[in-house]
Amino acid sequence: MKKFFVYAMMLIAIGMDSCKDVEYDWEKATTGAAPKVTVNIAKSALPTVQTGNVSFFNLKDPNYATTQQFEWTLDYFDFGRTTVTSIDVYLSFNKKESSPPAYPIVYSLAGEFPSIRQFPLPSTVLATDKLYEKVTTFPKTFTLTPAQLAAFTGTNLSTVVANDYFLFKFILTMGDGRKIVQYQENACDESRGEPCDCRVGVRFKNQ
Repeated sequence: MKKFFVYAMMLIAIGMDSCKDVEYDWEKATTGAAPKVTVNIAKSALPTVQTGNVSFFNLKDPNYATTQQFEWTLDYFDFGRTTVTSIDVYLSFNKKESSPPAYPIVYSLAGEFPSIRQFPLPSTVLATDKLYEKVTTFPKTFTLTPAQLAAFTGTNLSTVVANDYFLFKFILTMGDGRKIVQYQENACDESRGEPCDCRVGVRFKNQ
């Protein structure tokens, strides 16, 4: 009787599979990687938090252009299931938003993450973003002054005001050749604490 039951179940399973005529996207799902950023908060000209993926330059210092530094390290989350060949790093200069995030940074109820995203969403590489470097060896640390960032983006530092910012974004290429050019907005929102750092930036302040 047990053998009959097993054979019957096998025949049902085979029959169901043979009747299937639709392929669902979730059946082909694979694991993707994500950029991982670590900001050296000790080099920020003003206090910041690691989870915010933001550093600060202080315009109040007359020598800020060459003495202050924005330092951060790029790596990736692979979740132990995939590989990364390279990450293209793009850089842009941006004028302040109409409603920039509050400073000092306000924490969420958890007391660990900022209460609001630190840069605008969505975080997509645009035609105005310039390819800064293709990184193939990880981790990679960048240490940059305002003058260096301005020179690369063609920015006149004399026109910069508080809350303007430089922003790095990423396009990731995995080991199988697939490229990830944009991440879901919730994943990029610094207030959510997701394992995906799809941008990192430095803001100007004057205090």
